[in-house]
Amino acid sequence: MKLIIAYIQPEALNEVKQSLYDAEVFKMSVTNAMGCGQQKGYHETYRGADIEVNLLKKVRLEIAVNDEFVEVTTDAIIKGARSGNIGDGKIFVLDLPECIRIRTGEKGTDAVG
Repeated sequence: MKLIIAYIQPEALNEVKQSLYDAEVFKMSVTNAMGCGQQKGYHETYRGADIEVNLLKKVRLEIAVNDEFVEVTTDAIIKGARSGNIGDGKIFVLDLPECIRIRTGEKGTDAVG
């Protein structure tokens, strides 16, 4: 089992969700996040004062999958999120040692689904 964590642009969320649905990946958790990477933020002027904005809005997706769905899931995220510009995002794939479905008590790969 793996936990896939992806940080993407907020405007790419609908395309990523559609790409995941097309790949038959339906279970996910979505959270708003703030962060910066290679973009390093930007400057803007607000009421005459120069403001440096270095934390940009991102969306964090968390998807737990069985091992055979890792490549399908990451490919779907890339397909939906890639624009070719800096700031498209990152995907992290972590080992998931245990999963328990609360409703039924199922454990392991059966609980992930």
